[in-house]
This record gives sequence, structure tokens and C-alpha cells, in this order.
Amino acid sequence: MRILLIEDDRLLGEGIFSRLRQNGYKPSWVHDVLAAQKALQAESFAALVLDLSLPAQGGVDMLRHLRSVSSELPILALAAKPNEQDIIAGLVVGASDCLLKPFDLAEVPARMNSLVRRAARSGAPSIEYGSLRLDPAECRVEYEGRKVDISVYEFAVLYELILHAGKVMTRAKLQSRLYGWGDDIESNTLEVYVHHLRRKIAPGLILTKRGIGYIIPKISEAMPA
Repeated sequence: MRILLIEDDRLLGEGIFSRLRQNGYKPSWVHDVLAAQKALQAESFAALVLDLSLPAQGGVDMLRHLRSVSSELPILALAAKPNEQDIIAGLVVGASDCLLKPFDLAEVPARMNSLVRRAARSGAPSIEYGSLRLDPAECRVEYEGRKVDISVYEFAVLYELILHAGKVMTRAKLQSRLYGWGDDIESNTLEVYVHHLRRKIAPGLILTKRGIGYIIPKISEAMPA
């Protein structure tokens, strides 16, 4: 899952970056508001870690701007201890949560886990497809009333295919979804996940469009057993 870290303190930034990676996130780290704006224009991120103490109130101003264009993006704000008013300003402006410096680095992924789960519950409702039920908040799949053991990567593929049932999803499109859930994806990784899903749920669930990608038929069409 992609996280954008905006922190100008190199030592603190390195610590947060490492902790996020250790906890399964895929962080990108920039040092100022301008670089953050460019990153947000170029990529999609699941959440942000934003230092409110960037020069010239840059962090607070950026938080205010982000909230003006997105009300749901999880944002963990970092405030410097000498400026405790920043933590109040951050929450008023729209931070999802705030950490007061200095803090235990383990707090960052712990808070991020909570924010991402909260956003998933509020922003991505469960979806159903025949006897399948997907719960994005818990990465949980049920088929014919039973829980299916599934990885987050397999869930990401299945969710995208069901969300676009009846449409062919190209390999490139599906792989781009996987990049947001973890480390770099190898060339045959997508095929492996599709194979696992067919084996765990139903062999005819996902159809291959050779040379293009994969498709799950519309719900009006009977799902092969």
C-alpha cells in the first residue's frame, strides 16, 4: 500500500521510512511541499504522513489544501513539541490523527494501520457477486458462506475484477493495483495469483483473454462451478 511521507528532517524521515517498509507499506519520501505536490499529481497514495513543521507553515497550509480537495484521504500529521499549537491547528484543519514529537517510531505504522482500516470501513463497502462476498476493511472473502483463506495480493486482484465485472482488465492495469499493496511485482506474479483464486474459489471464475488480461463475467451470467 503506497504511503507518501513528507518530512524535511533527514534522520527522522529515514526512521519513519524504514518502519513503514518493515510493516508492509510502500512509502515514497519527499522533503518539501513542492515535491509532495508533484508526487501527488504523478501517483495515487492510500495515505499521507505529513510534518506540520515544514518551513513557513508549509505543512499546515498543505494540509488545509489537501482537505479542500479530498475529505477522506487518511493523513497522519506530525507536530513539533515546541509548537504544540500545531497539533491543535492540524486537527482543526483536518488531520485524521496527530503525533507529537518526539515519539516512538513504532507509533507511526500503528497509527497508520488504524487510519487505513478506518478509511476502508467508511470508503469501501462490502461487495457481493453471486455466492461471493468481499469485505475490503478486513481483506476477507466468503464463498457459499465459508471463509476463503486469501492473501492481500489475491484479494486486490479479485476485488478489481469483481468491481469491473463484464470488462476485460489488462495485465498492466491489474499489476498497477498490486504495486500499491507491497513490493515490486515479478512478471509472472499476476498469473500465480489468478491460479490461486481459481483453485480456492472456482476454476471458471476468472476467464483469460489471451494477450490482453482477465475478466470475470457479469453477474447475469452463471458463474461456472
